[in-house]
Amino acid sequence: MSVVIEHINKSFGSQQVLRDVTLSIPEGQVLGLLGPNGAGKSTLMKILIGLWRADSGSVAVPERIGYLPENNPLYDEMYVAEYLEFMAGLSAKRSVSETVSTLIDRVGLTPERHKHIRELSKGYRQRVGLAQALLGNPQLLILDEPTTGLDPNQLVEIRSLIRDLGKERTVILSTHIMQEVSAMCDRVVILDHGEIKADQPIDEINDLEQLFHNATNNGRI
Repeated sequence: MSVVIEHINKSFGSQQVLRDVTLSIPEGQVLGLLGPNGAGKSTLMKILIGLWRADSGSVAVPERIGYLPENNPLYDEMYVAEYLEFMAGLSAKRSVSETVSTLIDRVGLTPERHKHIRELSKGYRQRVGLAQALLGNPQLLILDEPTTGLDPNQLVEIRSLIRDLGKERTVILSTHIMQEVSAMCDRVVILDHGEIKADQPIDEINDLEQLFHNATNNGRI
């Protein structure tokens, strides 16, 4: 199912954070949401997952949504498999063990499944967060800064995983790192001051950095 966003506006007090945002994202596309700090990326994602309501406009999203927040809160004292089984059990509609085992293998956590989460590197913690976001087989996967703090080897593996996940569902990836958009996304949308300033397929962009600079006036991150 595609994602359709029409004329979304959102303000906090006197500050307007989103301005007439209209966007359609087809199923099976990885969309990179790029913009400076304060551009409105996180606000838009929170509206999509239903955490916040827009002041006006409409949003049509699939019923099943997976979300990986930037800070990726986890229960550090739990084991990897134990944590995922616990989270799956909150809304499981099929065998919890089967679902968790499949996801642990899918995101490359099998060697770490019996470790405490507190023992994991940043890269493996991100994999736990991804596995949790995939519980319930979401049709839409929303990832907020999923590669922040990863080392080069972890970056390559997480990029590959996200690209693979995008073959089966709609993925929205918010980041401030242009290289990540080029490496993982089919399309980029640039937000600045709550407005869409650019919207192009990645393979039609010769210089993403220049596009960003032009779209945001001074290219600030």
